[in-house]
Amino acid sequence: MVPYNPAWKAEFSRIKERMLEILGDLVIAVEHVGSTSIEGLAAKPIIDLDVVMESYEALPDIIERFREFGYVHLGNLGIEGREVFECEKDDGLMHYHLYVCPKDGKGYLEHIAFRDYLRSHPAAVQAYEEVKLALAEQYRNDREAYTEGKTAFVHSILNKAMQ
Repeated sequence: MVPYNPAWKAEFSRIKERMLEILGDLVIAVEHVGSTSIEGLAAKPIIDLDVVMESYEALPDIIERFREFGYVHLGNLGIEGREVFECEKDDGLMHYHLYVCPKDGKGYLEHIAFRDYLRSHPAAVQAYEEVKLALAEQYRNDREAYTEGKTAFVHSILNKAMQ
């Protein structure tokens, strides 16, 4: 966990540009989500992005196109409404988590709602950072426990954001 870095916006822009170079005709948006997308929020220095497709009908073409550029499809890893991809070669970009989601998928809609809520509620950002820092200290070597520890807070924000 590191303090917020304004350079993350530029890094996201570089990654987005790369995604659009590869998939531009197959997708409708590329969104910066996750903690690095929230100004002022401490985060792991990993960019999370959702590449948004119209529907799952586009997924086979996206998988094939990505394969040509060294990306591997890892499936949904147990979370419906998002497909995980990983680049097998060094692409010269900051470390990132890449999700492909349908525009009406639960995972995508929740990512955007959570991000947008935090962007407009500074007190929630501060509270989330406190939770994250405490969990990072408590579970320094246990990423699963860290993630599990954030669940109640994330759900409380999602409940507010989705109303």
